[in-house]
Formats: sequence, structure tokens, C-alpha cells
Amino acid sequence: MSADLTGHTVYVIAGPTAVGKTSVAIALAQRLRTAIISADSRQCYREMTIGTAKPSAEELAAVKHYFINEFSVAESLTAADFEERSLEYLHQIFNDSNTAVVCGGTGLYVKALCEGLDEMPDIDEQVAYDVNAEYALNGLGWLQQRVKLEDEAFYATGEIKNPARLLRALIFRRSTGTSITNFRKGERKQRNFRCIKIGLELPREELYTRINERVDAMMAHGLLDEVKTLYPLKEHKNLQTVGYTELFNYLDGEYNLEEAVNKIKQHTRNYAKRQMTWFRKDEYMHWFNADDPKLIEKILAIK
Repeated sequence: MSADLTGHTVYVIAGPTAVGKTSVAIALAQRLRTAIISADSRQCYREMTIGTAKPSAEELAAVKHYFINEFSVAESLTAADFEERSLEYLHQIFNDSNTAVVCGGTGLYVKALCEGLDEMPDIDEQVAYDVNAEYALNGLGWLQQRVKLEDEAFYATGEIKNPARLLRALIFRRSTGTSITNFRKGERKQRNFRCIKIGLELPREELYTRINERVDAMMAHGLLDEVKTLYPLKEHKNLQTVGYTELFNYLDGEYNLEEAVNKIKQHTRNYAKRQMTWFRKDEYMHWFNADDPKLIEKILAIK
């Protein structure tokens, strides 16, 4: 954005899944009379609704939201795409307001907006197709082994249980001949607006209870039917995510339904833990209890 946005502020509402980010973001946006940009890597896809815990129709009507229901699940979006689009969204929002709210638990998307991403060379689309096809055929163990053999530097970072990161690393290595770690300079881009980052947290057992209850609610609201409609696309990388892969496995006969639901709960708890690990590393994050009755006032009091 070329316009001078000095004096404009972006409030980022971050934290683990099921902590209550959506309700806080909506309350804050209503107070500020502004709009919300979703920083969630799956809520942008129209076909993924129940399993991504999108805001309800009433919540979407209450506050203008960007980056929700804007793309087909067959489209592939990256954090770099989000960086570009979110800056465009901010330009639109700042035409009418000095503030904007960003809400989501995808840490890389929050980083992309507030700090920018390292410049990366283009990848080979045929390589990407081939690697994803091999992964679909051979599974996570194969993917881990290939990355260990072909990109020791990335493998050493410890992100070996995250298939999306492993796929990206392997595709990058095969496309460019070098490790993706060589392009992680970590240099912050200058933004001409201020980011105030709010991290929401709850006691672990309370958060885990909410996660379990949310999964039960998703199942009651038709998550299995949603997954059945997406079954023909199950190998697409956008659907290699918690809540969908487990039910695809159920439909393939690998688990019974109770086992699949329990695995969704377990994997969601694991994901929440990874989210907290990511956000805890951010020295600019202001942490609050998600249930604090004076939360909005405390957020607005940050100088």
C-alpha cells in the first residue's frame, strides 16, 4: 500500500483454536465500528464451513468480514497470497476507519500481515503436483523420510509432524535445488500502520474441554455430511487438515466413527498446543484470559 497510513492501527486477535477469538473480535470490531480480516488458512474456502468453525451467518452479518468464503477449496493459497490480499483489504477498510481487526489462529498468516514474509523463488508446479501425488499414495512416513534424505537442514528444525510444512520443504528443494531454510532471513518489513497483538488464553483443561465440546457440536451440526461431499477431493492439500482427514479415514474404513471423533479431539488438542507454542514466541503479544469480562476495555487501553 502506497498511501500514508501512519496513525492507523490493526488489532490482531490470536490464540489457540476454540479459545473464543471470534466473539472477542466481533465485540471489538463493533466497538471500533470497523471490519474484520480472517487470518485462518481454511475459513477462506467456501466448502469448508462446519469443520473450520467459521463465524455463524449472524456473526458474519453483524460485522463485515474479509477472507472468509472467498475461494473454492480447489484453489491453493499461500501465506504470501494472504500477505498481499490482507494489505489490499486494509487499504479498503482504512478508507472508512483508522482501525481494523484481524482474527485467526494461523500464526504464519499473522506474521505475514504484521511483519511480512521472506522473498521466495517460484516453485515448479509439476514438481508440486508430483510430490503431493506421492504423498497421497505413500503417506506421512514416506514424506518424513524423503525430507530427511533430501533436506537435512529443514528436517533438523523439528517440524517433522506437520505434513504441510514437510510438503512445502520437499517441493521447494526439488524445485530450486536448495533448502527452504536458506531463505528464512527473518527480516521484518516496515509497515506504515501499527499492529497491536492480543493473545487469548485459558487454563489448559478448560481449553481442552471446549475443544472436545466443539467437536461434538460440529458432529451434531453435520460435519460428517460436509466431509462426505468433499470426499472426491480428499487428496487435495487444503483438505489435509484436522477434522477432515480423520473422517476421510473413517469413510475409508480405517476407524469406526467413535474412533474418528476421538482422533479429531486429540489432534485438535495437539494443534492448539502447537499454536500456543508459536504465539508464545512472539514478544509483541499481549496476553489476556479469554473470559475476562473487561477484556475489550483492556485491549483498547493498550498504548
